[in-house]
Amino acid sequence: MKILLTNDDGYNAPGILVLYETLKLHHEVILIAPDREKSAVGHGITLNEPMRIEAINLDSGDEIYAISGTPADCIKLGLFELCTNPPDLVISGINPGSNTGININYSGTVAAAREATFNGILSMAVSIFRTENTIDFQGMSQFIAQLVNKIHDYRLPPGTFLNINAPSIPIDDVKGIKITRQASNNISKHFDKRTDPKNRSYFWYDNIDQVNGEADTDVEALSQNYISITPIQCDITDYKTMAELESLQLP
Repeated sequence: MKILLTNDDGYNAPGILVLYETLKLHHEVILIAPDREKSAVGHGITLNEPMRIEAINLDSGDEIYAISGTPADCIKLGLFELCTNPPDLVISGINPGSNTGININYSGTVAAAREATFNGILSMAVSIFRTENTIDFQGMSQFIAQLVNKIHDYRLPPGTFLNINAPSIPIDDVKGIKITRQASNNISKHFDKRTDPKNRSYFWYDNIDQVNGEADTDVEALSQNYISITPIQCDITDYKTMAELESLQLP
């Protein structure tokens, strides 16, 4: 299988490199990722400055590509400039830090998978909840390697991709898999307010709350040490309201 691999943490992030080494044992893998961290850029693309593609050789001798753009840019350039034939699958990750609930709207990791889906390519975003524990990139890579063939054979509906999140524990301690919906209660609301040497205030986003309580959600699954798999649709039209508006006989 031909797999296009990207992320929002940069081409040299440990998560993407471990996944690359695992997948290349059985697949043709092309790694195309930002040349630096691009976390939380959402689905932004680069319009007001040029983008550059740099070929980089790993210690193994393999050639990968660093893009001076966003994760969505990486997919566009990968599909239409670097790949002579479309890949069978796009994987974005492995991201150190979960992308669940409301936060998927800000995520560059998720945006890359969404961009691939826009272009008719089967795709998934992969993340691990970050705590003080050591992140098991190797274990999660093995899990994804096992999942790849099943998902490819199943073929998701057009316009749908998978958002996969794992708890921050060794993969062998994971209780199982839950098919989940997107949570709606973990929006960022808190800031760490500080004062600079000139007595001016500045702000950092504080830790994003992983609020539990919503049944069958990605956030709840992680809190119970399950891997969460959420099918995400690209079409965000509210068809019920669309029909209701049609019946209002608007002027």
